[in-house]
Amino acid sequence: MTVYPQTTEAPDADWWRGAVIYQIYPRSYQDSNGDGVGDLKGITARLPHIAALGADAIWISPFFPSPMKDFGYDVSNYTDVDPMFGTLSDFDSLIAEAHRLKIKVMIDLVISHSSDQHAWFVESRSSRVNPKSDWYVWADAKPDGTPPNNWLSIFGGSAWAWDPTRMQYYLHNFLTSQPDLNLHNPEVQDALLDVVRFWLKRGVDGFRLDTINFYFHDKELRSNPALAPERRNASTAPAVNPYNFQEHIYDKNRPENIAFLKRFRAVLNEFPAIAAVGEVGDSQRGLEIVGEYTSGGDKMQMCYAFEFLAPDPLTPERVVEVQHAFAAAAPEGWACWAFSNHDVVRHVSRWGSDVIDREGFAKLLASILLTQRGSVCIYQGEELGLTEADIAFADLQDPYGIQFWPEFKGRDGCRTPMVWDDHATHAGFSGAEKTWLPIPVEHQLRAVNVQQGDESSVMEHYRRFLAFRRQHPAFAKGDIEFLAVDGAVLRYFRKLGNEVVLCLFNMSGDESTTELPSGDWSLLEGHGFQSEVIDRTVRLPAWGACFARHT
Repeated sequence: MTVYPQTTEAPDADWWRGAVIYQIYPRSYQDSNGDGVGDLKGITARLPHIAALGADAIWISPFFPSPMKDFGYDVSNYTDVDPMFGTLSDFDSLIAEAHRLKIKVMIDLVISHSSDQHAWFVESRSSRVNPKSDWYVWADAKPDGTPPNNWLSIFGGSAWAWDPTRMQYYLHNFLTSQPDLNLHNPEVQDALLDVVRFWLKRGVDGFRLDTINFYFHDKELRSNPALAPERRNASTAPAVNPYNFQEHIYDKNRPENIAFLKRFRAVLNEFPAIAAVGEVGDSQRGLEIVGEYTSGGDKMQMCYAFEFLAPDPLTPERVVEVQHAFAAAAPEGWACWAFSNHDVVRHVSRWGSDVIDREGFAKLLASILLTQRGSVCIYQGEELGLTEADIAFADLQDPYGIQFWPEFKGRDGCRTPMVWDDHATHAGFSGAEKTWLPIPVEHQLRAVNVQQGDESSVMEHYRRFLAFRRQHPAFAKGDIEFLAVDGAVLRYFRKLGNEVVLCLFNMSGDESTTELPSGDWSLLEGHGFQSEVIDRTVRLPAWGACFARHT
């Protein structure tokens, strides 16, 4: 196995700035007990892979007790581990091993809503006068019995569900089994912040906050206005979902959230070197909200919106546009960029359906992502160049896909199990007779053992490039300055102190040329790309890149 060197210095309280975070979807990473579903012990066993890759931290999607209607994003107990994934002791062991390997651990907090099986909601729905009656968002019907307003669920239909016991509607921005917590109630905020302290005391290094801009709703329950067709964008919800027909100014993105995020940050500050990244789900105001939530140093350290998770093709112009838009919307903020995660089509498929050289394409995209200004999230399997799996309707698990099939096939295609060994049962993921989602043959051919040691593989490129990134601090914490796009070539500087690194990317399947900027430049090595410079002309092969330091 090729192991690239890692720094041995302990990160400071600013470790998150420029960190590379590896996202783990626990159901699909490694099954340790043969039930066909991944678990915490499985993650622990595979941490050396992440350490060898060179990631600074892991983000683990929810592993809390849950009825699994939305596969863990419907939490029924915030301070325990679902037996499917193991025990609190297993989690403690995971933390200990990760820290031994110098890997930070971030966990996914889902506090905009809970499961309808959470004890809080069971009590809240039992009557209108119990101690938790106001812990969720309840409202009377209109005189004609219809819901209080026009708010829609991301998963389809009205965002209101009728409860016959209370004879009221409750709000659910997602599934009907995911009622929204009422964060206007200070007791709810206090209870959720106690959850934060519980996990910090167990040793976690930070959090990924799910749907961070959904925490508050309009107290007056005003209906959302319609959104003009030309402004509809399918990055938050699939294009077939009428959720895109509204401007979501009353059901989310409320100004009251700022004060709560300050309370949340104050809890983080009770512990050393803790960081949080928020998911901002909004197609119209995403970057603006990221700016609000990361400004001032008293809210989130970083957030991400959906600009690079959207279907829009990735072109040199698009990269420049997004970074300039972020700089304008969040001059004090810090982004966390990702090309793939557990909710979107894997980027090699999303952007590369017509690309012949998928290997070269995957390597170039990785290098662009890892040299952007901001922190970075890598989604499990991305380092193998995995494509989106084609899941038959009979095998679908995702309620989102089942609801909108076949126009939208849901999220199962990016959630299939990790592939470790092409010779082992279920590619080394599980010894079970059947895994919770099927594993495509084309994925098995890209297993870790197949790519390991092959310097031309996508996985070894990720390892090599992460090592290259660590050698140049400007990539992690420096400023970014774009040069004019030159045909298919994306060009920018990364600058920190006296170091100026020139980055050139040929974002096409044909050879391209570009000129070196004025000044003296020394070509850098160790990144895995080959290019030729004659006089001041740089010849870049298809999906090629070149890096140089100003001297």
